[in-house]
Amino acid sequence: MFTFLTSDRTPSWLNAWRTLPAKSSAGRRMSSRRRPLAKRDGAERRRLLDHAQWELIPLRSLAEQLPHLPASSAVSVTASASKTLEDTLDLTAELCALGHRPVPHVAARMVASRDHLEELLGRIESMGLNEIFLVGGDVTSPAGPFDSAVGLLEALREVSHSLLHIGVTSYPEGHALITDAVLHEALHVKQVLLAEAGIEGHAATQMCFHPKAIVQWLAAERDSGLTLPVHLGIPGAVDPARLLRIGSRLGVGASLRYLRKNTGAVTRLLRPGGYDPSELVDQVAPHAERLDIAGLHVFTFNAIADTVAWRDGALAGGSGHSS
Repeated sequence: MFTFLTSDRTPSWLNAWRTLPAKSSAGRRMSSRRRPLAKRDGAERRRLLDHAQWELIPLRSLAEQLPHLPASSAVSVTASASKTLEDTLDLTAELCALGHRPVPHVAARMVASRDHLEELLGRIESMGLNEIFLVGGDVTSPAGPFDSAVGLLEALREVSHSLLHIGVTSYPEGHALITDAVLHEALHVKQVLLAEAGIEGHAATQMCFHPKAIVQWLAAERDSGLTLPVHLGIPGAVDPARLLRIGSRLGVGASLRYLRKNTGAVTRLLRPGGYDPSELVDQVAPHAERLDIAGLHVFTFNAIADTVAWRDGALAGGSGHSS
């Protein structure tokens, strides 16, 4: 779900939105003190864990992990630069057949033409789906006329579709290739476009590790008028060896781009024994209701069994980490 731009120059769509009025609300603050979860905070933690969407990558090796998905799971299906959007929709169809609730990613920079966009939307509609997750896309050069998620959102006003909900990306911890100012304005432009189209939406964050940064970023965005519900992006219980295998299958180019943008994330994920996201969830939970964090977007790296085991263990009261 990571967008990719070749430079941090102001995108062509941005100047037209510079005059949008900013909304204001009462300021919010995050306490720097760590404390045990109160009863209400524990309920919020459980709510977040109950509303987990599992992100999967369309790779052949995924088949052996699919049986570990809980029944009728909400699943986010990535659009990898080393694959095609048709591969994303093939896995989406398979998940539908298994009784799950998949949401395909549509990467704007991988859409070859307006006709291609209409074909993709038609296939999504034929599966009985009305939701997508819209990303810019990790390809260096656009395959067609759309160089950003904003451009594709604008095009949706002119094509027939049955979409009722669109998720968009957000970046609490910043982006190595895009300035914070551009990220902020892009998120608010997407919110405006969704509202104008009468389409519901949410913002799912990048894979995050720092609870204070998450809460401070979201409080500032709420103060600036962001009303979209937010799904917090967290890594699952990922074994380092699996992460490296997945990276190699995604292709050298995609792996290099990921490493360039997310060196801190990779360092944490490659710790011996893997990564346990429980502490992050515990520290964000006390702020979840106030900041409208609706659930979790869990980056499984296709380690479904271990990640679901972590979630189930966390719901039962422990860390649930599987090493």
